[in-house]
Parts: sequence; structure tokens; C-alpha cells
Amino acid sequence: MISILAPYSTTNLFTSPQNINMKSKIGILGSGVVAKALAAGFIAQGHEVMIGSSDKGKLEEIKKILTVKMGTFQKASAFGDIIVLAVKGSAAIKVCSNLNADDVNGKTIIDTCNPISDVPPVNGVIQFFTPQNDSLGAQLQKNQTGAHIVKAFNSVGSHLMYQPHFVGGRPTMFICGNDDKAKVEVISILDSFGWDTDDIGLIDAAGPIESLCTLWCARGFKENQWVHAFKLLK
Repeated sequence: MISILAPYSTTNLFTSPQNINMKSKIGILGSGVVAKALAAGFIAQGHEVMIGSSDKGKLEEIKKILTVKMGTFQKASAFGDIIVLAVKGSAAIKVCSNLNADDVNGKTIIDTCNPISDVPPVNGVIQFFTPQNDSLGAQLQKNQTGAHIVKAFNSVGSHLMYQPHFVGGRPTMFICGNDDKAKVEVISILDSFGWDTDDIGLIDAAGPIESLCTLWCARGFKENQWVHAFKLLK
């Protein structure tokens, strides 16, 4: 998850929603720009969305621009057939820990978070709080063992998450997770959102995928522009 401030409106961002067969209840945990961008995308696809947050002020602001249900983190996780974790990386473990295990067991949790430290970037390189051979995604899976964590949407800015348009074609979103069915669900979502997907494997691969956030941001700082994404050529 990379937060880029931009105006959010279901009319000015998502004018050409694609039709998909399966409509789901989506519980989004978080109320920042990433949560709003993904919520608007799911709404455009015809899904029912509940946003969960501990910040009542942000929820009131979201009410003004998006037609979504509102609730606590716990209510949103119970509501969703699929859950999206879109909070600050440093808060992800705490939020996940406070979810009721019975509400998330067997469910797909799309982990959009990156373990970005509060330390300022060094020469354009953001700093992580995770050890070199660990990842936030793996920590989240250990925290909620009954849920199916799938890392996705973490390597691009929020303004490009839904229906990105590039001259070079559809960009690639890299994902990983331990459950094949959960990954199929996420691949279907990514396809409807305008992305190709490359499955890197088990949740142990979350570290390399999270590192893509570092690369995405480093290019942004160097070029002073934030309209780029990754594409895998085979």
C-alpha cells in the first residue's frame, strides 16, 4: 500500500466499470486514501462495501463521497466475504490482532500494507521496520493463522489501483499467499481492476514483493513523478 493523496469520487475516477459475475461483500479495514480508492473500485464493480475504522471523523468524511456501510474494524471483518487490510503498516499487526478469529477464519484477507518505518527516507529510499529476511505479510499470517493472507496492491500508488492506463498495456501486480483458492479470488479482483497478476508463491515471498514498494517510491522521489507501475515481461 502506497498512499498518494488524490481526490476520490465514484464519478470522476471510475466512469467505466466492468461487469463481473460474482458480487461479494467487501470489508475494508482502514479509512485513508488507499482504503477509499479500493472501496470506490469495489463499488464500481457492483460489490457491497463496509469500511471499518477507529477514526469516526474519517468515516464521516467518507460518507460524503462513497456509498458504503460504516463500522468498527471488527464489524467490517465480520461483514466481508473478502477483507482488505489497508491501514498504516505499523498498525497492521495491532488491527489484525484485535479481529475475532471466528470472523476471519477461512476468509481471504488482501494485505495491501508495507512495513514503512517512521524514519524519513534516506536519499529517496524508504526505510522498513521489518528484519531483512522477514515481512509484514508473513507476520500477519502468523497472527491470524485461520485466515488466508494474500499480499497485493502494495507496490503502486493509490491513484493507480483501479483501472490504471499505460501506453505499455496492463501493468503487473505481484501477489503471494499460502492458499490457492484465496489467490484465485484475488487474481479475479485484480483482473476486474485492470491488472495482470504474477503469483510469486507462498506468503514467505511477501518480503520481495514489499521491497517493490521501496523501488516504486525511489523512482518517484528521483523523478518527482508518481505515475508508474511494474510490468513483468516473459
